[in-house]
Amino acid sequence: MTVIRDSSNIAVSDGTATVKGWVQDIRNLGGISFLTLRDRYGTIQITMPKKKLDPILFDSITRLSRESVISITGEVKESNQTALGLEIIPSEFIIYSEASTPLPMGVIDKVNVEMDTRLNNRFMDLRKPEIKAIFELKAIMVGLINHAVSERGFTNVTTPKIGASGAEGGATLFSVDYFGRPAFLAQSPQLYKQILMSTGMDRIYEIGPAFRAEHSNTNRHVTEFTSFDGEMCWIEKEEDVMAMIEEIINFVLIGLKEKGKKQLEILGKEINIPARPYPILRYAECLKMVNDHGLSLKDGADLGTEGEKIIGDIMCERGSELYFIAEYPEAEKPFYIMEKDGTPYSFSFDLDYKGQEISSGGQREHRYDVLVKRMQKKGLDPKDFTFYLDAFKFGMPPHGGWGIGVDRLIVKMLDLANIREAILFPRDISRLSP
Repeated sequence: MTVIRDSSNIAVSDGTATVKGWVQDIRNLGGISFLTLRDRYGTIQITMPKKKLDPILFDSITRLSRESVISITGEVKESNQTALGLEIIPSEFIIYSEASTPLPMGVIDKVNVEMDTRLNNRFMDLRKPEIKAIFELKAIMVGLINHAVSERGFTNVTTPKIGASGAEGGATLFSVDYFGRPAFLAQSPQLYKQILMSTGMDRIYEIGPAFRAEHSNTNRHVTEFTSFDGEMCWIEKEEDVMAMIEEIINFVLIGLKEKGKKQLEILGKEINIPARPYPILRYAECLKMVNDHGLSLKDGADLGTEGEKIIGDIMCERGSELYFIAEYPEAEKPFYIMEKDGTPYSFSFDLDYKGQEISSGGQREHRYDVLVKRMQKKGLDPKDFTFYLDAFKFGMPPHGGWGIGVDRLIVKMLDLANIREAILFPRDISRLSP
């Protein structure tokens, strides 16, 4: 029979089984040898008593190189020496693919491997259970996000990733040649999300790629990332959007703690569920915090990485891993964010998690004339955004939304050291392959 394997057990009914996977390790102890076979669910021990096996079979199996892909059929026996409580005594095997030697990096070896080596050989890196667990958790998280927003009446959409203009403009746009015309990779689906707010699709979301040509080679920045964007109509204030994000994040954290138990155990991680409501700090309050802790920033300045870390440390001491920072300076925000009348601030916010921004959002400017003035103030030509502005000419309800970095979210949940650990094949200023 074939071994029936799921995430927790092996079921065997007639005493024989066929198992398939990768040769993780072989130990030769003279009169007996052991092969550890690995598949997506774990490992099983193949026990080979030299005197009981056909000599050719014994020799062929024990000569296999690590990470070769094989199938083994044999007798299943109970064993109190293995984690599964089972072992297989082989009677035949098939080799599908023999691995070359030496390996570019080890799978089970207790040796630190540089990040570049890991990424250059990602196919091998992902064979490690603890690395695979990160991406299994990420997949569970995306499923939970989809469930959470669907329950709250959001419609899933897909927007273009090549456009004639950028949502935020500036130097972070990747330009492409579009059949002889200039075009750009999408920084975010922002403009299309807002266009859809004029259609009656009053709650929409998208989970997809976004691109930023940022010349930052840090453990926090990549040039291509996955963004979870949402937009919703009929809001009265930015806090309406913040409350929605809080609901979704809370749902995801609770769900991941339950559905990702096995993977969290492999990683030796726990997910904390922060108390609600999440604290809301104002920019002016945060500015005072960082200045009081020795980081001199003027009003209107970006809090930056160092400022975010100071605030994160303070908030963690207060027992708050997740918190909002609201009413940022208008000058620091894109044209589509609504200004707070009579002040230099705006109806914008970030959601920070353990001292790092994972989301930006706010109330959008839905008034056509004011929006045009905002564009001009930011040095943009409204004529370049006709396709976008037309949606505001003919009836646009009040609305707001957010963008959440999916990769950053899993990084902070699991306290990973580098965002590249949460992206299968990351892109940064020096990496375009694999």
